[in-house]
Amino acid sequence: MSKQFWTFTLLVGLLLLSTGPVNSEEEEAEALNTDEPIVEADIGKASVGSKTDDEVVQREEESIHIDGLSPSEVKNLRESSEKHVFQAEVNRMMKLIINSLYKNKEIFLRELISNASDALDKIRLMSLTDKEALGSNEELSIKVKIDKENNVLHVTDTGIGMTKAELIKNLGTIAKSGTSDFFEQMSNSSSEDSVSDLIGQFGVGFYASFLIADKVVVTSKNNNDPNQHIWESDSESFSVVEDPRGVTLGRGTTVSLYMKEEALDYLEAKTVKDLVQKYSQFMNFPIYLWGEKTISEEVPVEEGEEEEAEIKEDDAEKSEDDEAAVEEEADEEAKPKTKTVEKTVHDWELLNETKPVWQRPAKEITDAEYSEFYKSISKDSNTPLGRIHFAAEGEISFKGILFAPESVPKAMYDSGTGKKVDHMKLYVRRVFITDDMREMMPSYLSFVYGVVDSDDLPLNVSRETLQQHKLLKVIKKKLVRKALDMIKKIDSEVYMDKFWKQFGTNIKLGVIEDHSNRTRLAKLLRFQSSDHPTNQTSLESYIERMKDKQEKIYFCAGNGREEVENSPFVERLLKKGYEVLYLTEPVDEYTIQALPEFDGKRFQNVAKEGLDIDQGEVAKERKEALEKEFEPLAKWLKESALKDKIEKAVITERLTETPCALVASQYGWSGNMERIMKAQAYKSQADSSNNFYANQKKTLEINPRHPLIKTLLAKVEASEDDEQATTIAQVMFDTAVLRSGYALKDQVDFSKRIMQMLYKNLDIDPNTPIEEEPAEVEEAEEDEEEVDADDEEDEGEEEVVGETTTETPAEEAATEAPEAEQETHDEL
Repeated sequence: MSKQFWTFTLLVGLLLLSTGPVNSEEEEAEALNTDEPIVEADIGKASVGSKTDDEVVQREEESIHIDGLSPSEVKNLRESSEKHVFQAEVNRMMKLIINSLYKNKEIFLRELISNASDALDKIRLMSLTDKEALGSNEELSIKVKIDKENNVLHVTDTGIGMTKAELIKNLGTIAKSGTSDFFEQMSNSSSEDSVSDLIGQFGVGFYASFLIADKVVVTSKNNNDPNQHIWESDSESFSVVEDPRGVTLGRGTTVSLYMKEEALDYLEAKTVKDLVQKYSQFMNFPIYLWGEKTISEEVPVEEGEEEEAEIKEDDAEKSEDDEAAVEEEADEEAKPKTKTVEKTVHDWELLNETKPVWQRPAKEITDAEYSEFYKSISKDSNTPLGRIHFAAEGEISFKGILFAPESVPKAMYDSGTGKKVDHMKLYVRRVFITDDMREMMPSYLSFVYGVVDSDDLPLNVSRETLQQHKLLKVIKKKLVRKALDMIKKIDSEVYMDKFWKQFGTNIKLGVIEDHSNRTRLAKLLRFQSSDHPTNQTSLESYIERMKDKQEKIYFCAGNGREEVENSPFVERLLKKGYEVLYLTEPVDEYTIQALPEFDGKRFQNVAKEGLDIDQGEVAKERKEALEKEFEPLAKWLKESALKDKIEKAVITERLTETPCALVASQYGWSGNMERIMKAQAYKSQADSSNNFYANQKKTLEINPRHPLIKTLLAKVEASEDDEQATTIAQVMFDTAVLRSGYALKDQVDFSKRIMQMLYKNLDIDPNTPIEEEPAEVEEAEEDEEEVDADDEEDEGEEEVVGETTTETPAEEAATEAPEAEQETHDEL
C-alpha cells in the first residue's frame, strides 16, 4: 500500500512541475505582430553582436578543420560528441604544466615522438606472443607531416593505438601514464629487459602540446576497438566521439596540433628536422617527414621540339663533311632525343638514419661504423684518436661510448668561462635529455665527445634536467675512469705526436683539480728531460733510469729549455749523471706541486732547499770541513754585507761553475713561480699571501771551489770592513738573483755598481765631470745670425732679378690679366 502511495505522489509531482504559464498560438502571433521592436539591452557587449551570420560561419570554417570532413560535418560531430571534464583540479594542473613545467617549447615534439615510440614498442612486444597483433599493417614507424595552409602539425604512428575508454582514461586524467600501466602488466609476465625500452614515466609529456597549440586533436584506433575515435581538447575540456570517416588509420594514433600564432616557426621543415635530430635521432623506429625536393630527370623530346632542334643543328653543321652528318643522323635515329628537366616531388624523408651503436655489442661494430657515429655527434671530419665502448653496472646501470678527438674542439675552453660545452650528451632510453654535462664530466676532460644512455636516471618531471642525486657522482666517477682508460690505450707514437701536443695541458690541469684520479693522470704526463734533447719522457720511464740509491725525482722549472739547461741549479746534478726533468710550461710547476710523489718517489725542485746529493760519510766529513773553513765568510755575508737581503749563507751542493745562487725555502717561491705569480692578470697589491711569498728572504749558497769565493774569504779574513769586499759581495748577490730566475728589487743601485766597476777597469775617475751641452742662448744668437744672412741673400737675388728682367707690353698685359681675375674672384 505504501509503495503505491509513493508512486502516485511522485507522478502527481511531475505533472505539477510540467505545468506552467503557457501561451496560446494566437497570443504568440500577437506578440510577434506587435509594432514595438524587441531589443536586447546588452547586445553591444557581445563580441558577435556586430557580426553577420556569414562571418560567423566563415570564422567557424577557419577554426575547424579535420582531414576528410567538411566544416558542417565537424560541427555536427562536435554537437553529437560526449562532453567530459578533466579530473582533479584540471585548470590549476594544466596551467602548471603549460606555463611552469617546461623550460623550452621545443620539448613538445620530443614528448610526442617518445609517446609514439612507446606505442610502437607496445605493439611490438604484443606481437611476440600474438602474431595477429600487427595484422595487415606490419610497418612500425613514426611520420610527421606539416600542413602550412591550416597551421597544423600531424604526428602519426602505427603503434598500439587507444580505445575510446583509453582515450578518456589516459588523456583525460592528468599524470596518468599508460606506459607505466603497460610496464606493470608486462613485467608480471616477462623479463624486465623486454620492456626497458619504454620511455613514458610521468604521464604529463602529452600535455606539452599545449605549449605551442591552441587545440589538440587525437585520432586513434586500437585492435580491441572496431571503431576509430577522435579526442579533442583546448586544454580546458575535452570531447570524444566516434570518427565518422571510419577506420582510416588501420591501427595507431595521429596527434594533430593546431598551432598558436607565435609557434608557427615549428611548421618549418628545417626546424622539425633539427628538433628530431637533436632529441630523437636514436629512436629504435624510423621517423619520416613529408616533404618536397627537386630532382633532375631525362624526358623524351616531343616531335615539335625535336624538329626545331634538328633545324638548329643543320644550320650549325652546314660546314661539316657529309659523311660525318650521315653518321650523326644514324646515331640520332638509333637513340631517341631527351632533355633534362627539374621536377618537384613529394615523398617521406628519413630523419634518423644514425643508429645508436652503443646499444649493440662492441664485437659487432666495425671501425667504420664507430668513425661514422663519431662524426655524426661531433661534426668533426677527422677520425678520433681513441674510443671506448662500455656498459657500467652496479648502483646504476648505463651504457656509453666516448671518443678522443684528433684536434682541439673550438669550444673546449668555454667550460672555464661558465659556458655550456655540448660534447657529452645524456640520453634516457635513447631520448635526448641534456648536453649540459658540467656536473657529469670535469672541465679538464671537456674535449671528450660521447654519449651516455641509462634506463633509470633520476629525472625531473619535465625530463629536461637531472635531479641532484648521489647517483650523479657515481656516473661521473665511472665516466672519468673510462675516459682515462681510453686515453691510456692510445698508441704511444700517436699519443706523443698528436694527443699530447693538443691536450697535454688538460692532463696537467687534471692532476691539479682531480685528487681522486691523480695517480692515473700522473701516468699520462710527459716532460722534457736531460736524457734526450728533443723527446719527452714519462715518469715511469724516468724511474726506470734512476741511479742506484736515488730517492727523489729531480726537476727544474724555467722559461724554456735553453734557460733550464743553463741554470746553475742543474750543474752538479748533470755532472754526476743524474737525470733532471725540465718543466718549461707555466702549468708544469703547479702540476708537480699538486703531485707529492709518484711510485713511492718524491719530487725535488733543484731550485729549493732539500737537495742532498752527497750522502756518503766521506762526503759529509768534507762538507763539514768546508763549512768550518768558510764560516767567517758566511757569517759576514749574513750579518754585514747582505744583512737585510738573505736569510742565511751556506755551502752549496749543487754548484760547480757558478760562484753563488739564491735558493728558496721548501715551501717558498722559486724564480720561475715568482715570475708566473707576478704576471697574473688579477694580481692584487693587497694580497697578503702573495706579498708574504714575494718578500720572503732566500738562502745564498756559495761555491767553495770557485776562485771568487776564495778571494772574498781571504779579504774578509784580512778585514771585515773592506769596502771592495762589500761591493763584490753585493754584485755577486745581484748576479745570483738574476741567474736564479728572480727579479732585482733595486735595479738603479745595481746599475750604479756596474758603472763603478767599469770606471775602475778603464782607469776613469768616477768624479770626472760629464761634458755639458752648449747653452741655449748661444744657439738662439746663431739662429738669428743665420736668418739675417738668409734675408740678405734673398734681397740680393731680388735686385739681380729686377735689373735683368725686361717685360714687353704684351707680356705685362698677360701678367696683369690673371691678377685682375684673382681680384674679381676675391671680391665675389
